[in-house]
Amino acid sequence: MSDPFVTLAVLAAAAALVALTLVALRLRRARQDFQQEVAAWKLRLDLDLQQARKERNQLLDALAEAFLLVDSESRIIFANKSASAMFPDRTILNRTVSEVFLDRRLASSVLDCLETGNPVTARVVLPQQSSPLGRLEQRGVNAWVVDAARISETPDDDPEIRVVIRDVTSEHKAEQIRKDFVANASHELRTPLAIINGYLENLLDDELVSDPELTRRFLKIMRKHTERIARIVEDMLVISRLESGEAAALKVKPFRIRSCIQDVLERLESMISSQEATIKVEMPDEELSLNGDRFYWTQVLFNLVENALKQNPRKGLKVTIGCTRNDGGTTLWVSDDGIGIPSNDLPHIFRRFYRVEKHHSQEEIKGTGLGLSIVKRAIEAHGGSIRVTSIPGEDTRFTIEIPKDAEKLIGLETSPENHEQASA
Repeated sequence: MSDPFVTLAVLAAAAALVALTLVALRLRRARQDFQQEVAAWKLRLDLDLQQARKERNQLLDALAEAFLLVDSESRIIFANKSASAMFPDRTILNRTVSEVFLDRRLASSVLDCLETGNPVTARVVLPQQSSPLGRLEQRGVNAWVVDAARISETPDDDPEIRVVIRDVTSEHKAEQIRKDFVANASHELRTPLAIINGYLENLLDDELVSDPELTRRFLKIMRKHTERIARIVEDMLVISRLESGEAAALKVKPFRIRSCIQDVLERLESMISSQEATIKVEMPDEELSLNGDRFYWTQVLFNLVENALKQNPRKGLKVTIGCTRNDGGTTLWVSDDGIGIPSNDLPHIFRRFYRVEKHHSQEEIKGTGLGLSIVKRAIEAHGGSIRVTSIPGEDTRFTIEIPKDAEKLIGLETSPENHEQASA
């Protein structure tokens, strides 16, 4: 017969073992539940972080400017779509700024910001071969603003900076055009004023008034240069209106193109007669009308015909003015059989104050150099385009295209009262 104390001890030990086993199982299950909960939280945090990064990337990719993140070793660790498009021929992630920005002038602002920790903003003007766009750059001189600043949340020993690069080539060129315009206008006005002042001094100081013939000759020259000044001012005002936004308020209504051409020929009648020039009008439909501002279209045709006559002062010049319409829109042209335009000058003739012929005698009054510039801007204000071709001695032709959609568009921008019948 066994000892009851031993039996109780065995039972107690068994109960303790069972209890320990249960505790161990519970602990194991609790640890598994905890691990699963931690994994779930970790997965949720990873998903939230991925979503945050996705939203951040979508926001930064929506920027028109290039946006970069650069670490303390000047490596690019993030680039939005605009930045990637700016460097189409290169891999930019995980490369240093100096490797990506081939021109030191672009990289220096970023490196200065990294070195000093201070925000840096710089405007950089580059030649075409140094543009970050590489082979895609077709604009010649290009300009960029580089804005670099440290991200304040990053530690001092491992800073990161954000870099924004903005393409300001259009603004740079517009600024250069304004500067050139002021400089050229000042020169163009100063020259005739100096001539007039010189003749006045001669008349006053030398007491030449007693010589009627010489006085009359001086006064004629002065009058020509005065008329030149008036023409320059008038042309500059027209360009100013076209470029200041007034072109958006064109007085648009239908008008007969043939009537507009007739007005131009009447204004130039004396010049045409003196040069014994022949003007031919080619219009299959004499009643053809155009929806636009007649004032500016008269300026366009007047400047083109006058330009042909001035550039070809020889007798017997033949000038053709033509107009046709098809399903695509309206085409106008002015051509002549004169000396033509050298191929080197063709890309530049619509620039303000640009002249093909630069050698003139003192008494020969030059054009203002603004006529073709006015032509181009007036046509563009109507949604059209102009091109020029030239075969010297055979055919120099200015061709104007006005798409049908452009005529409809400018017609919608006018008030109902402007939609009248074509003027006679």
